[in-house]
Amino acid sequence: MRHQQPDKAFSPRRRALLTAGAATGLLSVVPAGQLWAKQRTSARILIIGAGAAGLATANRLQRSLAGARITLVGARQPHLYQPGFTLVASGLWDRQQVITDTRDWIPGGVRWVEADAVAFDPQARQVALSNGASEAYDVLIIATGCQLNYADIDGMTPELIGQNGIGSVYASPAAAEATNNQIEQLIARGEGRAIFTLPPTAIKCAGAPLKMTFTTLNRLEDTGRRDQFDVNFFTPFSQKVFSVPVYNEFVLNRWQQQGVNLHDNCTLTGIEPENRTAYFSRENGETVREDFDFIHVVPPMSAPDAVRQSELAWQDGSWAGQWLEVDQYSLQHRRFPEIFGIGDVIGTPFGKTAASVKKQAPVLEENILSYLAGRPLEARYNGYTSCPLITRIGQAVLAEFGYGGELLPSFPFIDPTEESWAVWVMKEKMLQPAYYAMLNGRV
Repeated sequence: MRHQQPDKAFSPRRRALLTAGAATGLLSVVPAGQLWAKQRTSARILIIGAGAAGLATANRLQRSLAGARITLVGARQPHLYQPGFTLVASGLWDRQQVITDTRDWIPGGVRWVEADAVAFDPQARQVALSNGASEAYDVLIIATGCQLNYADIDGMTPELIGQNGIGSVYASPAAAEATNNQIEQLIARGEGRAIFTLPPTAIKCAGAPLKMTFTTLNRLEDTGRRDQFDVNFFTPFSQKVFSVPVYNEFVLNRWQQQGVNLHDNCTLTGIEPENRTAYFSRENGETVREDFDFIHVVPPMSAPDAVRQSELAWQDGSWAGQWLEVDQYSLQHRRFPEIFGIGDVIGTPFGKTAASVKKQAPVLEENILSYLAGRPLEARYNGYTSCPLITRIGQAVLAEFGYGGELLPSFPFIDPTEESWAVWVMKEKMLQPAYYAMLNGRV
């Protein structure tokens, strides 16, 4: 049974969040029998990353193992509900609604080291940390999330968000709020040119750039002056803004109806903030200059430098030197069997959403238990990814899919290709409590 620390593991705020989660009716609570059946081990288990993936994993393993020495490494003290950033940037939520305290989600008995990993030595089974210390392990779980590479865009830094018409939903709750302020300034002008972008890399929450386009369109339409705004979307791909064809086609058709200008094969490479000018490279190597009154910047993304510059990154293929190498089904490293990965850091075809972590966490837990017991790793992750794709304020499509782009709907009463108010309510009101129950290892 789980060891509890009254002052830490179950703060009043955490109790309230978990109670709300249970009330949604969406949660699949861990069966009571599993709470008692603990597998004994003396293994040193090191989890790198104290975000959603790391916390969900720590809670599950603390509940399922007896005798393990579990250490969670991560420097960031506030825990951020990142699926809520688009709601903040769309003017619907206050930024405080997406912030809790990491400490509130760490289970009793798990040691927390408030530092980040700076180097991995898989031969010695050690990880060097930003505080100058190092941690040894028998099992290593990498759950660092991904790195936002704003510096890959000439002239761009996160500090520019909220100035000179520049927005970006990804950087932080404050940046999401600043993005909303820039959109409000565009609306107040009564006219202007808006640019939305995609990078050429895999990104977390691939629907976020599309959601920001849709909600901004909705707000511009509500002014009654939609024709005074020139709205553009720049994609580095050819006729593609989303990886799953059925949703890609839906978005492109809708934008055509709404008068969004699609610019193919264009990658954002530079920005001049004071001139409100962006530079895009085209497929033929040409550079084009685009003026804007508002631009939504989506930075290229990768695993953190400590991962991508280590032996643990993919060595070849499209993910080489960019993402953690794991088997896409077992989540075990393909060359170092004592290492596993979960969340945005892993190099798999899909799986960079909080909903993906929800599906990955029980697979990871089962396979780590099997590894420690010397059994075959039989649990499989099917690539499940979910994105409540907001199409306007009050409407959304529940995009659920897995490897191969296969649609994987969870609710028989929701058409996975149709917009509905029910999906909007799920996104705005119900998913956050379910997410917090996931952190606690209960879904």
